[in-house]
Amino acid sequence: MTDYFADNPLELGGTSYDVEIVVKDTQSDSVRAGEVTAELINDDGADLILAASTPDTVNPVADQCEANGVPCITTAAPWQPYFFGRGASEGDSFDWTYHFFWGLEDVEAVYQDMWSQVDTNSQAGALWPNDPDGNAWSADFPGVVSENGYTITDPGLYENGTQDYSAQISAFQAADAQILLGVPIPPDFATFWQQAQQQGYSPRIATVAKALLFPSAVEAIGDSADGLSTEVWWTPEYPYESSLTGQSAQELADAYESETGQQWTQPIGFVHALFEVAVAALTEADSVEGQAVVDALADLQVSTVVGDLDWTSGPVPNVAKTPLVGGQWRATEGGEHPFELVIVSNSEQPGIPTAGTVEPLG
Repeated sequence: MTDYFADNPLELGGTSYDVEIVVKDTQSDSVRAGEVTAELINDDGADLILAASTPDTVNPVADQCEANGVPCITTAAPWQPYFFGRGASEGDSFDWTYHFFWGLEDVEAVYQDMWSQVDTNSQAGALWPNDPDGNAWSADFPGVVSENGYTITDPGLYENGTQDYSAQISAFQAADAQILLGVPIPPDFATFWQQAQQQGYSPRIATVAKALLFPSAVEAIGDSADGLSTEVWWTPEYPYESSLTGQSAQELADAYESETGQQWTQPIGFVHALFEVAVAALTEADSVEGQAVVDALADLQVSTVVGDLDWTSGPVPNVAKTPLVGGQWRATEGGEHPFELVIVSNSEQPGIPTAGTVEPLG
C-alpha cells in the first residue's frame, strides 16, 4: 500500500494528498490497542484509523475513535461482538466507527452445512473461552443449532491460557459429542487437541474458528490437524478483485507468497480491503474532513478483493457484511505447503466454488 500510494496520491477537493501509513502493533492486548489508538490520534494526528482482527483489538480501537471523533474502519471480527459488545442495542448507531465482516448467523449456517455432510449423532461439544468472542458465540450458537436438531454440551467458559482440558474432554466423552466446535486462540486449541488425542476423544468432525486461521498454527498441531475444519473468510479462489490495484484474489495471494516466501493467509485480503474502503470513503467525501468521511461511510457501496460491501443494507447501522464459506485443512503429499485449505461448503455463497466435500476425521 505504501508503494501504491506513492504512485497514486489522493486527489480530494482539488488538492493532492500524499498518504502516510503509521503502523501500530496492539500485541493482541485490548489495553494496548486503546493506548496505541490514542497515540495515533493525539501524537500522529491521524485523519483515519484502520484496525483488524478479533473484538479484543477492534473494539477498543473503535471506542477510542468514537470518543475522540475520529473516523475509524475495522474488520476481521464478527459484527455482533463488535456492535453489541461495544454497548450498542437494536436501533442504536455509532457516529464515527464503521465495520465490515460476517456475523454469527453466517458461521452458524456454514458450520451446520459442514456438519450435515458427515454422519453424526448431532451431539456437539463446545470450546468457548471467556473473552468477547467466546461470550458472543456461547450466547448465540446453542439456540440456533437446536432448531435443526443439534445439542451442544457446554462445560462452561474457560480462561485463555488454560493448560488442562480434562474437564472439557470428559464432558464431551460423556455426551458422546461427535461434533466439536469452538473459538479458541491457537495455542489453547493445540493444547486441547493434543490432550484429546491422549485421552481418546475423537470427534467425527471439528469446526474450529480462530485457532485454525493461520497455516502456521495448523502446522504446529502436526499430523492430527489433517481434516480439521473452519470457516473461510477469504481465499485465492474468491472471485473478486481489488478496486485499487485490479489484482484478483489469486494474484494478491501469489504476490504475498512471492514477496514473503510464506503461505497466504486469510487476513491478507481483509487488510488490503481496509485500504480499499478507506480510499472509497475519502473519494466519496472528496475531503479528509472527519464528518465528511463518516457521512460517506454511512452510505458507502464498494466492490473489494473480499467481496461487495454495502453499508446501506445492514444488518445494523455501521456494519457491512462479507461472504463466508467453509473449509477443511488437508495434508498434502509433497505439495508446496504441508497443508492446504480446501473449500467444502458454499451453501451461503454459491458463487464461490467448492473443491470437495467434508471428509470425517480419523
